[in-house]
Amino acid sequence: MIDRFRLEEIVREAGRIAHSRWPGAGHALTSWDKSPNNPVSEADLEVDRFLKRELRLLLPAAGWLSEETADDKQRTASGLIWLVDPIDGTRDFVRGRDGWAVSVALVSANKPLIGMLSAPARGEEWLAQAGQGAWLNGRPIRASRRTTFAGARVPAHTLPKEDSDLVAVEQPNAIALRIAMVADDRADLVATLRWGYEWDIAAATLIAREAGAEVSDAFGRPLAYNKHDPRDFGVLVCSPAIHAAAVERLAERAKALR
Repeated sequence: MIDRFRLEEIVREAGRIAHSRWPGAGHALTSWDKSPNNPVSEADLEVDRFLKRELRLLLPAAGWLSEETADDKQRTASGLIWLVDPIDGTRDFVRGRDGWAVSVALVSANKPLIGMLSAPARGEEWLAQAGQGAWLNGRPIRASRRTTFAGARVPAHTLPKEDSDLVAVEQPNAIALRIAMVADDRADLVATLRWGYEWDIAAATLIAREAGAEVSDAFGRPLAYNKHDPRDFGVLVCSPAIHAAAVERLAERAKALR
């Protein structure tokens, strides 16, 4: 079995490394665009190198897939794999905003086994283990139990007209942190309607599920990890009682965009 205490130390240290480069704490930072509107910074790469080294030492048998490393498809032959986003929410990170986190998940047999988010700029550390529950800063958390779709809290800067019956709340740039908000009952619903990568959501969806949220893709189907193509169309995380209504609300938009 993996040494969870050591894993927590590693992810916590990765958060400290990132925070030591964060402009919001007054540090200089070099960043650039990998592609239009897709920033990366020297901190992303430094944290990625640190995690790759330390997590491989912790569990040499596990494969590796991260946002900042070329995808070696041999990973799919492994029953264990690390899914890592060294800094989820880089856009907030480089602008000195606090909506970013280090995201690490260990996936076993296509399902997250352990997930952790380190968000030092927000003073938040999220952890979950399959079948064992979810915690924020060591405190057990319970996801939203909202039963009516209208009025559901959604992390968003603005809401489209067709969703005017919902309520916008704080929206950190990191999708992982938005999902974690459902896990801690700060939001009732998070949904995306675009292709996204496994490393963005693996840790956070485990945290949400272990806290009692419903988790699926945009069409309501189960998510799987360590696929040959490490993408899914959309992610939907919400209170279980409003999941069916959320799938119905998104159905036509999801079909049109996919």
